[in-house]
Amino acid sequence: MKVDFKKQIQTYTAPRGRFEVVTVPDMTFLMIDGHGDPNTSAAYRDALATIYPVAYKLKFFSKNELDRDYTVMPLEALWWSTDMDSFTSARDKSQWDWTVMIMTPDWITDEHYDATRRTVERNGGAPALHALRRETLSEGLAVQTLHIGPYDDEGPVLDRMHYEFIPSQSLRMAGKHHEVYLSDVRRTAPDKLKTILRQPVTQADITSPSEKLTLIQ
Repeated sequence: MKVDFKKQIQTYTAPRGRFEVVTVPDMTFLMIDGHGDPNTSAAYRDALATIYPVAYKLKFFSKNELDRDYTVMPLEALWWSTDMDSFTSARDKSQWDWTVMIMTPDWITDEHYDATRRTVERNGGAPALHALRRETLSEGLAVQTLHIGPYDDEGPVLDRMHYEFIPSQSLRMAGKHHEVYLSDVRRTAPDKLKTILRQPVTQADITSPSEKLTLIQ
């Protein structure tokens, strides 16, 4: 049977129109880091042109060699900047740093990944393969919501999440902004794009306004 982890892992669903506090399990991802506007950055294009072929090659390796089939997971990304207002009000994408990611099953080993990577390298056409890594991400406690619409409309939602909901729950931000892209941007109208917006948090006694703006990177 083909496994669809989006249906098994509860944090791959989120409510629309409200925030919820969740505990995200540790998961292992293919990852590539970069910097700059995802709409214009060659590094971002190269990252996507690399991570997708490896993810699909790994899926078929698992299906054919391990007899364990699964649905390739959606693209995800971590986003951060020295000025977090670039995410909410200014939306200055040239300042953004990012890590693009695709989750891999826990039965995939480093040996499986290395073999798949060598196959992709032989085939060519993966321009950022040198930057690709496989790493476990531990987020734990987080706040998330489902955003439907263009990516550039996320700003007000993130502003409410960061500066209203999180402080109101005696929490503080404790990691990088995380997005899960549930829609295929190539086939989906901008107003119908579904994106999980997630912010890792930690318990805190917030005693001053400045603490509400703290982001641990």
